Amino acid sequence: MTAVERLRDVPLLGCLSNRELKRVARDVRENHFDPGTTVVREGKMGRFGFFILDEGEASVSTGGTEVARLHPGDHFGELSLISESVRTATVTALTPITCLVIEPWDFRDLVKGSPETAWKLLQHVADLLDEQRGRAKPLTPASTP
Repeated sequence: MTAVERLRDVPLLGCLSNRELKRVARDVRENHFDPGTTVVREGKMGRFGFFILDEGEASVSTGGTEVARLHPGDHFGELSLISESVRTATVTALTPITCLVIEPWDFRDLVKGSPETAWKLLQHVADLLDEQRGRAKPLTPASTP
């Protein structure tokens, strides 16, 4: 599978044209992590970037409690790209993993150049904030204006 095809499978990036995806793919770098490696740590500034899990499985924990498992196509790090604040969760490799990483400056260019992606990102961030507050997701489709 090409980098463009892998990026197209990420819901947040699926609205991009082939040309835009090619531009993003050019700037993406691949990082490999061994099992047990902490990719990002809750409460730390550390590694900025938008991570897309390409291969393997990872655990997401907050306050030392696992809250989710990540599989290929899942992503994390979008909040720190926007606010440049500390990480809200710890992500640990459970198996050997490969992540596609988009750097903050490339991500900003992407969002500035694609209003549809910016809107999807805003909806995604709102959903994350609702989940953190314990609210249920809305029943209306995300595409509803």
